[in-house]
Amino acid sequence: MTFTDFNLKESIQQAVAEAGFTEPSPVQKEGIPLVLEGHDIIAQAQTGTGKTAAFGLPIMSMMKADGSIEGLVIVPTRELAMQVSDELYRFGQKAGLKTATVYGGTAYGKQIDRINQASIVVATPGRLQDLLQSGKIKINPQFVVLDEADEMLDMGFLDEIKNIFKFLPKERQTLMFSATMPKAIRKLAEEILNNPKTVSITKSETTNTKITQQYYVVQDHERDDALVRLIDFKNPNKCIIFCRMKKEVDRLVAHMTAQGFKVSGLHGDMEQKQREVTIRAFKQGGIDIFIATDVAARGLDVNDVTHVFNYHIPFDSESYVHRIGRTGRGGKSGEAITLVSPNELRTIKRIEKDVGTQMSTEIIPTRVEVQDAKASELIAKIADTRVTESAINLVKTLQHDLDIVTIAHLLASMIQEENEVKGKDKIGLDHAEIAKALERSRDDRGSKNRGRGRSPRRHTDRDRNDRGGDRRSKTRQHSGGGRDSRNAGRGSNRG
Repeated sequence: MTFTDFNLKESIQQAVAEAGFTEPSPVQKEGIPLVLEGHDIIAQAQTGTGKTAAFGLPIMSMMKADGSIEGLVIVPTRELAMQVSDELYRFGQKAGLKTATVYGGTAYGKQIDRINQASIVVATPGRLQDLLQSGKIKINPQFVVLDEADEMLDMGFLDEIKNIFKFLPKERQTLMFSATMPKAIRKLAEEILNNPKTVSITKSETTNTKITQQYYVVQDHERDDALVRLIDFKNPNKCIIFCRMKKEVDRLVAHMTAQGFKVSGLHGDMEQKQREVTIRAFKQGGIDIFIATDVAARGLDVNDVTHVFNYHIPFDSESYVHRIGRTGRGGKSGEAITLVSPNELRTIKRIEKDVGTQMSTEIIPTRVEVQDAKASELIAKIADTRVTESAINLVKTLQHDLDIVTIAHLLASMIQEENEVKGKDKIGLDHAEIAKALERSRDDRGSKNRGRGRSPRRHTDRDRNDRGGDRRSKTRQHSGGGRDSRNAGRGSNRG
């Protein structure tokens, strides 16, 4: 099956072709035909499975581009709002469809002007509710999308969502997307959806088969060395490193910068302008390594991320899927690499079972192995390099004092100095040590003291996936500055 089989509007189909999309993902295969037939849908699918195109392409194909607001997409975070808005703008540009991105922290006047020019509004709940309740905007969208519904409920936006739907027309097509389907989500679906069709992507379909998944077993004190060694060995084009807590992001940014990498961080305590600058620099190539908490897993879309590194194993299987979904996008391949301690082997096996995937157990390469690999790459690069006139003149100048062999040795030494691999030779456990650790893990599985491998939650839930810290921050902001501060950000018109 290809995207042409959906018979989308010609301008939308052209945008899909230019984006390089060929074969639709499972959620797109199941969801797009149902949306085009006019059904409400409730879809269970993880981040990174192509949900934005699953709802965006069909609704834009049915829009008239008559200057009115025809579509409304509600998302939990400002990062996701920017991501969705950018993608919809890319798909709808040729069809004359403009998008407005709406969240708190910007002037109402400018934001309202952009909304009034848009065909599709992508908004976070706090600011959207304020605009509707105050009467500053009146919208009559034909299509309404609730994206990452479970995340919005986790962040405490249920009341806002219910209030928003009081201002929306009863005659509409409503699409709900959620990674999980707890009772609260199903109850909300009963209230806002009309005889919905169900789309459910199974575990075996949630992870991209083009993403190679590996884990390396290291001691806790070896994590920094292991990360640097693997980046040296893998030589990623762009990579994202996921940490559990904000303080880990800040510390690791400082450490990686000191190692000479172009790196930046993202977490919930950063100001909005700083977030936007950081994300833009990563997308445009100003930085190669992005270190983030899970707040970025649901709101960052960069097509050329070749590797994802889990500095610490995530707390749950859903977070793991969200994280690794940042690579292998747009039909490309990618690698997901997780560092685990011997005590975390039970958790990695549980994630494998939950996700329905198989990760390969790998050994951290030695310093000599990495150096040899770099030397081979260097030889191939030198052999493929075009000789320039300026290089010929430089060699001629050097030949006044040095013979050609000495010149070659000196230049090779300069290049190798830049590619020197540092650190101790052996990092992490070898296969025999991992096998013993796995055996101990199985022996301890029934132990009450180990609590089925969940004991780390007792001291890490306070900063669970960075979201707990963000929610507390939002609560403090709300008590002093109004609900807008929940989603401090910008409003933009992408037309």
